[in-house]
Amino acid sequence: MLLMSKPGAIRRIKSYSTARGHVYQYQFHDFKPGERDRVPGNEYVYYVSSDRKTMFRICIFVHRDAIERWSERAGRMLTGAEEYAVAKMRLIQAFDDVEEIAAPQAELSVDDSNLEQLIERLNL
Repeated sequence: MLLMSKPGAIRRIKSYSTARGHVYQYQFHDFKPGERDRVPGNEYVYYVSSDRKTMFRICIFVHRDAIERWSERAGRMLTGAEEYAVAKMRLIQAFDDVEEIAAPQAELSVDDSNLEQLIERLNL
């Protein structure tokens, strides 16, 4: 019996224009559970380009404890799609707020300091 490998994921490239006039192209690459400083959470990996020639990696780490505290206050858990949307919104926020985001292996966080604001922007 011949086994075939799974086809590669089709990665859509999206664009985002900031108020400062920068245009970023980005694609979602991967999701995996992880840990930062002994805090569990989920890691969302994007590849980003600011010049259409080179791509760099940006990791968004969503702290599980922040999600759990929000869930207790809201009376419901975030769905997987909603958590992905929060991570993506954090990426978009960085595009708008960070002057030079093209740092190698950049990492951003979703935690108690910004989770509520990101959820409000999503109207969840």
